[in-house]
Amino acid sequence: MASKTLKRIADALDRMAPAPEAAPDFDAADAFVWHTGPDRLVPVMQVSRVDLSLLIGINRSRDTLLANTLQFARGLPANNALLWGARGMGKSSLVKAVHGAVCADGFALKVVELQREDLPTVGRLLDHLRASKHRFVLFCDDLSFGHDDEHYKSLKAVLDGGIEGRPENVLFYATSNRRHLMPRDMIENERSSGINPSEAVEEKVSLSDRFGLWLGFHPCSQDEYLSMIRGYCDTHGIEIDDETLRAEAIEWQATRGSRSGRVAWQFFVDLAGRKGVALE
Repeated sequence: MASKTLKRIADALDRMAPAPEAAPDFDAADAFVWHTGPDRLVPVMQVSRVDLSLLIGINRSRDTLLANTLQFARGLPANNALLWGARGMGKSSLVKAVHGAVCADGFALKVVELQREDLPTVGRLLDHLRASKHRFVLFCDDLSFGHDDEHYKSLKAVLDGGIEGRPENVLFYATSNRRHLMPRDMIENERSSGINPSEAVEEKVSLSDRFGLWLGFHPCSQDEYLSMIRGYCDTHGIEIDDETLRAEAIEWQATRGSRSGRVAWQFFVDLAGRKGVALE
């Protein structure tokens, strides 16, 4: 009697359990976003990005990341990359533009965006990617860690892979405003208050050392800022003389209190609107 009761309970639990997740259809798109609750990879049919040629003033980082990504797409060894530095200077735009350029060259490379808050689920995501025949760039934008933030431990599964190792078909790219992925005051606080100061900070600071490529982004010059805007104008067919463009762009920059690729694009969007030009 007891065995029959246990069997009925087991059967009932089986019926209540969710159905197994279907394998993602990676042929559906070239880009995906990872969501949790429930776990799923949502295809992105049109990626928001600019052409690689429009990213001005970051030539060395552009060429290095493009070469690294092409190596990976060809099945050759490549490094995880951390793009760090000044905000608004095209770090995430470069990742998306490089992916677009590699796909345009005929490589079936996929990009999967992972939110920092979902890092604890990265092991489940890697299981999906490991089982696929495709090659993936796993992309985490604006990555950083604060006080008492344990998410960085999950990141090690991507960078080091533990006993299984990082899947051979997965590469990890991250952007951050911080070179060591944590606030400087947090580093100094742990050095001054830890029982073993060097050990207290080493585990977190060394996380950035696990990236094979460090690509730095620095504030742009005024000439680079103006060149970015001129490039956007030429690409989208907006006619404006250099003197007027310079005066208006510098005034826009002054009202924002900063100069960057993001500010250049925001000025261009305003200019396109005033000129009655739709941006596709």
